[in-house]
Amino acid sequence: MMMDLDQFLVALDKAKAIDEVQLLTVEMRDHFKVDHIVYHWVSADGEQFGFGTYDPAWAQRYVEMDYLRIDPVIIGCFQRFDPVDWRSLDWSSKTGQRFRKDAIYHGVGNQGFSIPIRGPNGQLALFTASHTSCDETWDKLTATHKRAWILVAHYLNQKALQIEKVRVPEPVRALSPREMDALTYLGMGYSRGQVADLLHISEHTLRAYIESARFKLNAANTTHAVARAVAEGLIVIGGSARSARGDWPGRNEPSKPATH
Repeated sequence: MMMDLDQFLVALDKAKAIDEVQLLTVEMRDHFKVDHIVYHWVSADGEQFGFGTYDPAWAQRYVEMDYLRIDPVIIGCFQRFDPVDWRSLDWSSKTGQRFRKDAIYHGVGNQGFSIPIRGPNGQLALFTASHTSCDETWDKLTATHKRAWILVAHYLNQKALQIEKVRVPEPVRALSPREMDALTYLGMGYSRGQVADLLHISEHTLRAYIESARFKLNAANTTHAVARAVAEGLIVIGGSARSARGDWPGRNEPSKPATH
C-alpha cells in the first residue's frame, strides 16, 4: 500500500542507512505521482552525493560528463534561496541546451521543481521533483504538492547528513575587506570593470582579489564564490558594500549595475 506523507516522515525518522532512505524515496515518487524524486548534495569543493529515482545510467553519465559545472539547475540554485521551477532558469546557452536534451533523453523529464537547502559551510543540497508533462499539468502538480515537497526536502537533508556525517566540510577562511567588497559588487550585478572603478584598482588587481576569495571559499567559479559568501554570512547582497561589512569608505558608485 502506498504510504502517505505522515507515514513517510515517521519511516524516514527511523531509517538507519541510505539504502532505507532510497527505498522511501521511491515510495514518495509514487505518492506524488511524478517521474522522479531526487536528493543531490554538493560540497563547496565539488564533491557530490545523492540518491533518488533517476536511471543509474543518467547518474553515471552526469558524473562522467562533469555536468555539475554547466547544469543550469545547480547554477541557478547556487544563486537563489527559494524553491525554483526549472522554467525560470536560463537554458539559453548551447551547453545548457545540450545538457537539457541529454537529460530528457535519459528520462529526467521536461519539468522540474528544485528546493535549495544551504549548509553552514557552503554546501548545497537540492530536493528535486521532475516529470514529463505539459505546463498546465505541471502547474497543478506543483500547486498541490509544493508545501509537502519543502517539508520533505528538509527532512531528507537532515536524515542524509545524519547518516553521512563525514560530509560536513571544514569552515571557510575569513575574507579580507577588499575581497568582500569585490564579491559584494559582483553579486549586485556590476561588471568587473565597474567594480574595479568603484574600488579604485586595476582589473588585474581585482582579478587577484576574486581568485583569492575563490580559493578561501573553495569555490568552483565566481558565481559559486558569491553564493557561498552569502550563505556563510560573509557578505550581504543589496544596498552597498558598506552595509555588507560596515566600514567601507565613501566612494562614487556607478549609476546602475551592468545588464546581463
